Amino acid sequence: MLPTLKAKARVMPSYCLLSKLLSPTLSFSSVFAATAAAAPITSPFTLRRPSPTPPRLPLWALRRPGSVSTRSLPLPASSRGLSSEGGMGDQDVSYLSQKDAAEIDEILMGPLGFSVDQLMELAGLSVATSIPEVYRLSEYSRVLAICGPGNNGGDGLVAARHLHHFGYKPFVCYPKRTPKPLYTGLVTQLESLSVPFLSVGDLPQNLSDDFDLIVDAMFGFSFHGQPRPPFDVLIQRLASLSGIDNGFKRKVAIVSVDVPSGWHVEEGDISGEGIKPDMLVSLTAPKLCAKKFIGPHHFLGGRFVPPSIVHKYGLNLPPYPGTSMCVRIGKLPSVDVSSLRENYISPELLEDQVMADPVDQFHKWFDEAVAAGLQEPNAMALSTCGREGKPSSRMVLLKGADKQGFVWYTNYGSRKARELSENPHASLLFFWNPLHRQVRVEGAVQKVSDEESERYFHSRPRGSQLGAGASKQSTVLAGRHVLYQVFKDLEERYSDGSLIPRPEYWGGYRLTPTVFEFWQGQPSRLHDRLQYSLREGDGKQVWHIESMEWCRVWFY
Repeated sequence: MLPTLKAKARVMPSYCLLSKLLSPTLSFSSVFAATAAAAPITSPFTLRRPSPTPPRLPLWALRRPGSVSTRSLPLPASSRGLSSEGGMGDQDVSYLSQKDAAEIDEILMGPLGFSVDQLMELAGLSVATSIPEVYRLSEYSRVLAICGPGNNGGDGLVAARHLHHFGYKPFVCYPKRTPKPLYTGLVTQLESLSVPFLSVGDLPQNLSDDFDLIVDAMFGFSFHGQPRPPFDVLIQRLASLSGIDNGFKRKVAIVSVDVPSGWHVEEGDISGEGIKPDMLVSLTAPKLCAKKFIGPHHFLGGRFVPPSIVHKYGLNLPPYPGTSMCVRIGKLPSVDVSSLRENYISPELLEDQVMADPVDQFHKWFDEAVAAGLQEPNAMALSTCGREGKPSSRMVLLKGADKQGFVWYTNYGSRKARELSENPHASLLFFWNPLHRQVRVEGAVQKVSDEESERYFHSRPRGSQLGAGASKQSTVLAGRHVLYQVFKDLEERYSDGSLIPRPEYWGGYRLTPTVFEFWQGQPSRLHDRLQYSLREGDGKQVWHIESMEWCRVWFY
């Protein structure tokens, strides 16, 4: 696993070039902002209870889907990625008046041949696909959709159905049901999925107690006048949520469909006391009131506007990336780094509950990380330090772990290899964030045998074998075209399927542990840390366990 972020330089090591070939280039600021936007970290994490431990796979067999085999070096290609790609600034996009929005609907459902249920299905799907772009299922699974009696409410019903299929747990509050086949059919569909319908009286006093996210689908652009009961009370309750202090709990997120309910379609929140949504999903094109939206996430949905309408109304809309049904409008919200924090909620890590041998304890946690579905649970930060005393770290993949030690493979000409030749000691760090766990391992390092390196090298996908031959890590290339050409030459040389020889400069290392530290995140930064260290006892070395109590005061 290669570093994906690297400071600019006049020359670029070949390993970094190869990394760039495998993934689009993103600046640190865009990656950081996108990560923070997609994972609001003021939220407490709900620990996923691992399913029963599956049969243990050999670590060398752990590979990302799609990496089984490659016949040619993958080239950078556009993909959906972040919805913000392809977006545009709020000041550049077109905004619709109430009159124009109504006219466009009439044209769509008139000469252009769309039906109401088609447009409602597309709109609801757009809303449902926008939500996972920001609100992860692992943190925002409990969704309340409050639906009004009109088309906006229908959009909310469709969104709730799609969210159910996406894995969320939607609840629907639909106090004024519309007795038309389209709407009764949507209700039937949700009931067939066992999606609960709640009356206004069933809702908890504090909506944050039972829900992580609320979809405001009460009123859309065609609404006039003042909301009547029970919607007036529901709007007031949503408007009041921004002022509720939940202590360690994060505020419930509000997603408004097209127009925040209670807002004037063109002038926005006139009173200043209306709903202040965290996300607005505009449909077809943003309405004029969206100019007054100050929340962090503005998306556009409704990927069905034909060119004739774009030209007739002079619409300037952002292109949708890939196959996405939504696109972000405006920039990702800025992030105050000092405010980024989570309050971990986890089982305690106690000395009398762990295994006597730290390798066994590591395998227990590793198996739970695999069972929890974590991506690349064998990714670890390898830290080395040469004779000059300047440490360096990078991510690598664990490919073996047993009583003899922890094994990974790399280029023997890389910086980490040079530093290990000067100072054969290193530290490994595993970080399994969804489980609130870290494992740190320290020890001496030596190369594995040539036979062991050969066995692993020929177990790799053929494209990875060719890549090892093409890339001479930490050396300078004239450009990526050189790396392409070397790879292509090797691919042609072994196109007959013959055995690809392992480069003599490529092989494995084994770290023999002398210290383990297991870390479990806890509320209020009172984290649990247990350290295993080797000590002499009865003429042999035994593992001694200590609780690192000082971290309860100093680890922030």
